[in-house]
Amino acid sequence: MGINKHESAPLDARETESEAESLTAHPALGPSRSQREAVSSSRMAVFAEAFWAEGRRRESRLYLFAKRTFDIVVSLVALILTMPIWIVVAIAIRLESRGPVIYRQLRSGRNNAPFTMYKFRSMHAGADQYKDELTALNEMDGPVFKIREDPRVTRVGRFIRRWSLDELPQLLNVLKGEMTIVGPRPLPVREVAQLSTHQMRRQSVRPGLTCIWQISGRNEIPFDEWIQLDLIYIASRSFWLDLEIFFRTFAAVLKRKGST
Repeated sequence: MGINKHESAPLDARETESEAESLTAHPALGPSRSQREAVSSSRMAVFAEAFWAEGRRRESRLYLFAKRTFDIVVSLVALILTMPIWIVVAIAIRLESRGPVIYRQLRSGRNNAPFTMYKFRSMHAGADQYKDELTALNEMDGPVFKIREDPRVTRVGRFIRRWSLDELPQLLNVLKGEMTIVGPRPLPVREVAQLSTHQMRRQSVRPGLTCIWQISGRNEIPFDEWIQLDLIYIASRSFWLDLEIFFRTFAAVLKRKGST
């Protein structure tokens, strides 16, 4: 039985193509077609990754610029609008107890750079020297020290803490660039030294006036959960998230949840 030439042609063509492919795959004759396609695909993947990486860098720069602009505008406006409150609080502090109106404490900033944080004084002068004597009354876990009914707090201090008015001077820290409106709350240098390597990641950004912890219950939240909320913020922060936290802070202050 003879072989049909029309049927054998496609077979011969396939054999020829296969032979050609095997010949070009030889090292001495250069890469094969599949190898060239793989190299081309790899180059495209590298280009795409570089393109998206540059996009993320531009987005990050844009976010940081918008964040700093927001910090300056909000802190300036807030300073002007709250100046009457500053005057009233300052007078009340001076009338009730001796000592400075503004309390200064060394806090740990971005990358653990220390800075002086400002607050309205809410305790009797020299209260820090009695902290060690009250350690047994600490109501917070972790390195943080908090007492709901702290005997060192004055009557005026209790009021301004309840409404978070003691934090107003930190607007000056924001203007100076040491803090930001939204970011993890700054911890005292002494407490930061006790953080684990994992927890220390919260120190990679500038500390803020308000944060997720601030609007979620503050001192009612365990320390480990507090740190986790900070890390979640750092991983997902954006200008829109900052705006959401900023506006939700007003409701949190009015509810006074977790304030001491």
